[in-house]
Amino acid sequence: MGFKDLWNKLSSSEKGQIEKNVLISTVDEVYNWAKRNSIWPLSFATACCGIEMISSTGPKYDMARFGSEVFRATPRQADLMILAGTVTKKMAPIVALLYEQMPEPKYVISMGNCTITGGIFRGSPTVVDYMDQVVPVDVYLPGCPPTPEALFHSILKLREKISKETILTRQQRVESHVFQRNKPLVELDVRL
Repeated sequence: MGFKDLWNKLSSSEKGQIEKNVLISTVDEVYNWAKRNSIWPLSFATACCGIEMISSTGPKYDMARFGSEVFRATPRQADLMILAGTVTKKMAPIVALLYEQMPEPKYVISMGNCTITGGIFRGSPTVVDYMDQVVPVDVYLPGCPPTPEALFHSILKLREKISKETILTRQQRVESHVFQRNKPLVELDVRL
C-alpha cells in the first residue's frame, strides 16, 4: 500500500487538515534554506571597497533582508568572508588565518578589482595580485569599487550556489575548500 492509496482513503476534511498542518520537504532543502537565509559576514575590510560594504548595511540598502545584517567581529561566528579591498603581502597570512578560523560551511566573496587581479596596484611588490592564491573564492565581484547593489547580487549568486549543495556531497565541498599549502604562507611566498 503506497502513499496514494492511503491519501485516497482519507475523507476530504482529513485531507484538508493534513494539507494545512503537514509540510513535506527533503533534509537537503531544509538544511540549505537555513544556511542561505542566515549568512553572517565577517567584519573585515582593507580598503575603499570596505566603505561600499559598510554602506550596504545602512537603511538605504538594508542588507538585513538577506539575513546578513549582523557583521560578526570574530571569525568563529562568521560563515562569509567578504574580501573588500586591496590586500598587501604582509596582510595575506592574517587573511588566511582568519579564513582557517571560520567554521564550516564557510564562503568567500572577492569584492573589487584589487582582490581579484590586483587592480590598479597590479605588479606592485607589496600587493597580492590574486587573492585566490591565499583563500579559495566562491564568488568574484568586479568593480572599482563595486556598488552595494552589486554586493547584493553576489550574495544572491552565493545563495544560489548554497541551494544546489547536498548533504551527500558536503564532504567533497569541505575538502575542496581546504586550501592546501606545502609550507606556511609568508610574505615572500605570494607570487606577483
